Amino acid sequence: QVQLVESGGGLVQAGGSLKLSCTISERIFSFNRMAWYRQTPDEERELVADITPAGTTSYPDSMKGRVTISRDGEKNAMYLAMNNLKPEDSRVYFCYLEGFRSRYGYTTSAWGEGTQVTVST
Repeated sequence: QVQLVESGGGLVQAGGSLKLSCTISERIFSFNRMAWYRQTPDEERELVADITPAGTTSYPDSMKGRVTISRDGEKNAMYLAMNNLKPEDSRVYFCYLEGFRSRYGYTTSAWGEGTQVTVST
């Protein structure tokens, strides 16, 4: 019922920057956390960034200083700004919404379909 759609992926030069967007199809009344993940070579998903309703952000040490997560309630969207991109950052990136309420009721979690980021030298 609630859909998350990522956009903004594409090809970028190493050292460059990119901003990903995630649009939420419905108004969200509350949520536990919003996050960005990316797919590993073995198809696992690793956390890239996390944000709470209060705006507190969290990043793995390897990502600190290179990514920034944010949200915009007015636009029903969340974002991931990335800089100093490396070839190793070439992954499919997913947005994630956990423990939220919408007009459809309570939903445990929802994933976007993902957007491809490719970093080249």
